[in-house]
Amino acid sequence: PYFHAFLYKLQNTRVSTERVSTVHQLREMAAITRLQQLQLLHPPPLTLRRSLLFHKPKQLTRSRPRSFSTSPILCSNNSHNTPESSASTVGANASIVGDLLDYLNESWTHFHATAEAKRQLIAAGFHLLNENDEWDLKPGGRYFFTRNMSCLVAFSVGEKYTVGNGFHVIAAHTDSPCLKLKPRSASSKSGYLMINVQTYGGGLWHTWFDRDLSVAGRVILRGSNGSFVHKLVKVKRPLLRIPTLAIHLDRTVNKDGFKPNVETQLIPLLASKLEEASVETKEKSTTTSSKAAHHPLLMQALSDELKSNIDDIVSIELNVCDTQPSCLGGGNDGFIFSGRLDNLASSYCALRALIDSCKSPGDLSSEQAIRMVALFDNEEVGSGSIQGAGAPTMFQAMRRIISCLADTYVGEGAFERAIRKSFLVSADMAHGVHPNFMDKHEEHHRPEMQKGLVIKHNANQRYATSGVTSFLFKEIGKIHNLPTQEFVVRNDMGCGSTIGPILASGAGIRTVDCGIPQLSMHSVREICGKEDIDIAYKHFKAFYQDFSSIDKKLDVDS
Repeated sequence: PYFHAFLYKLQNTRVSTERVSTVHQLREMAAITRLQQLQLLHPPPLTLRRSLLFHKPKQLTRSRPRSFSTSPILCSNNSHNTPESSASTVGANASIVGDLLDYLNESWTHFHATAEAKRQLIAAGFHLLNENDEWDLKPGGRYFFTRNMSCLVAFSVGEKYTVGNGFHVIAAHTDSPCLKLKPRSASSKSGYLMINVQTYGGGLWHTWFDRDLSVAGRVILRGSNGSFVHKLVKVKRPLLRIPTLAIHLDRTVNKDGFKPNVETQLIPLLASKLEEASVETKEKSTTTSSKAAHHPLLMQALSDELKSNIDDIVSIELNVCDTQPSCLGGGNDGFIFSGRLDNLASSYCALRALIDSCKSPGDLSSEQAIRMVALFDNEEVGSGSIQGAGAPTMFQAMRRIISCLADTYVGEGAFERAIRKSFLVSADMAHGVHPNFMDKHEEHHRPEMQKGLVIKHNANQRYATSGVTSFLFKEIGKIHNLPTQEFVVRNDMGCGSTIGPILASGAGIRTVDCGIPQLSMHSVREICGKEDIDIAYKHFKAFYQDFSSIDKKLDVDS
């Protein structure tokens, strides 16, 4: 621990390259660089990283004047990442960006994103429910459940709620385009051990080349008493690489474009065969099924991380992940550089808004509705799964909530009446205008980063926004001086879609589609504006707190 502490403190004391003029300084810079490399290979525990990451080193005293930068590596802004400590500091001008960075760095996969959301909800006082059990709910209560550990629904019940009142929901998704290991991932070519993968979603696959990659996901372990245990796993060190072909062997690549075959040329490199031979010699397994499907070297890395025997690993479900941490960047640290911003940025802003909108005892005292957040899986591949938005998960939960809170007979159509009073914010990242490709956006609808949430419109219902739902959502922002932007795709281009139309048509709930503007969507490394994260969080929180009063002012169908 002391060695890791020294590494992090030294890492935060960076020598200005503009003032380096002596051999001694050059040697010192080389030493710092080497220590940073060692730190990446042997990272300290997460709690230690958080406590040290924002240690501000003292100015070093020297006999001759020297210039040092005391700015920390901006991968997190908080030393204590618990909902109680972080939520208590979020006022009108406070930022949740540091907490988002922590969430992104924890959430390498949709499983980890859901597990981290679960941890934060429990720490904030929400009660964990199980879909298999009978529920006992009360006004003023806060609850949540997970499905497949990749889908989550959380809600808080207003103390003045009566059956038939509406649900105010923010929905997002936990999955992102990535590479997933095939059921039989072991292969070899030309003396190298390779990992066979499937493409998931519509990724920019060329961005995955020459990245320091690893694996994360979930495994099923055999327990000591004959039972089975579900565990999440994350191998933090760089384990895999997809190398590009040298330009000397592909002279026309810059002219013709880089167009890899995703079946034969998008295969991560694990090791040389000599390295696997040493592992097989060191450990002989009595169970050959998993080793036949996956390289022993990979299984050894998993067992080391899990602190279990290879033979106890009976099933794996793994994603290939980029190991570079999420961080702030840009000249003024105004950008967030990260993988999986689509759509974990929206997921976290929604989750945090729900937690903070009901963290104090009186926050639900005058609320007549139910505040809800729903985080779904498999949006990137159409949402057609039991954990996706295409399943009736959210609406089944609504029916159960209404049934639990109905003490006496409440008349016909309680669920249908509640749906008509409900409102859904479908939050998914939006396409910010690219300065090098401005013509890809419609001339009068070019959302910019740092200028607020983007409301998405499409006449062909690829987005569920209507004139009414757009107005109501913008009115919330107007009251709180929060900017909004609008997006319409060009008529000569296809339009993407979100979970908004799926949920809107599933039960007839009023819906607005919106998102945080970003660049490099579906790249292994994306970018969004730091200011937009705080604007989205404040807008979502205001939605929970104020929508009931705003909705009463507009009646469309009377």
